[in-house]
Amino acid sequence: MARRSLLFSPGDRPELMRKAPGAGADVICFDLEDAVAPDRKAEARESVRAVLTDPDFDPDAEVCVRITAADPVADLDALCGSGPADGGDSGDPDGSLRLDAVMLPKVESPDRVEDAAALCAERGLDPAVFALVETASGVLSAESIAAAPATDALVFGAEDLAADVGATRTDDGTEVLYAREHVVLAAGAADVDAIDTVYTDFSDTEGLSEEAAFALTLGYDGKLAIHPAQVDPINAAFTPDAEAVEWAETVLSARDAADREGRAVFQVDGEMIDAPLIAQAERIVERAAAGGSEGSG
Repeated sequence: MARRSLLFSPGDRPELMRKAPGAGADVICFDLEDAVAPDRKAEARESVRAVLTDPDFDPDAEVCVRITAADPVADLDALCGSGPADGGDSGDPDGSLRLDAVMLPKVESPDRVEDAAALCAERGLDPAVFALVETASGVLSAESIAAAPATDALVFGAEDLAADVGATRTDDGTEVLYAREHVVLAAGAADVDAIDTVYTDFSDTEGLSEEAAFALTLGYDGKLAIHPAQVDPINAAFTPDAEAVEWAETVLSARDAADREGRAVFQVDGEMIDAPLIAQAERIVERAAAGGSEGSG
C-alpha cells in the first residue's frame, strides 16, 4: 500500500471532504483536531460521519480521520453514530462506515496508541493507527511508539515540535533535523511507514518538491499535504522514475542469476552490487509498484 501523500481536509467542511479524493492522494485525512475550532467539534464529527457513511463515497484512497487528543471517545462515538447521548448500540455492525485509519495527535507513549486501538475495537472498528510525533517527549519516545503492536505509521510534525521546544523555524530546517531523522529511524527499526511533516507554503511548488525529495533521501515513505495542489509534487517525489526502476530491475535480475551460481556479490554496469544495494533495488521496485510506476519489463 502506497502512502506517498496524505492530504488533510477540514472535518467541518463537507464540500471539501467530498472533493478531497480528486486530488489523487494515497491517503485522505479528515481532520477533527487542528483544522476545527473548539466550538465546531460536534458539528465536524457529524459532518465526517455523514461523508464516511455515504454509500457513494468510495474513494480509491486510504480514508483516515485525525481524532482529537482531548476527547477521542466522543469522536469515535460520533463516527459510529452511537454513545451515551443517544443510547444507541455502539459500533458499525453493517459495515457502512468507511474508516481505514485513525491518526492520533501528539503521541508521547505507546499506551496512547494501544488505548486508541482498544477504543476502536470496542466499537467494532479495526483501522490502521498513525501516531503523530510532534512534541519533545514524543520524539524521544518514538522508538517505543513505533514498536507498539497497533502502530502502522509514524508521522512527524515539525511545526508543533518547534513550538513545543521554542525553536525558530528556518528554511533549511536544521532546528528539527535531528528529530526528523530520529523519527524515521524509529519507524525503520519497527518496520512501519514514516510520513514526513507538512510544507506550510502551499504556493511554493519548487520548495515542496525539494523538501519531499530530501525526505525521501532520509528514508521517509511519504509526506503530509495541507492543500490539494501539493499532492502531485509529493507523489512525484516518492515515485521512482523510469531510470531508477530500470536500474533496480537490472540489479534484481542479476541477483537472481548470481543466486543460481552461488555468488553473493556481482557487478552491474561496472558497479559492485552487494546486500545493501540489493535491498535498495527491492525498495525501488516496491515503491514503483505501489505508486503505479512502470518499469522496463
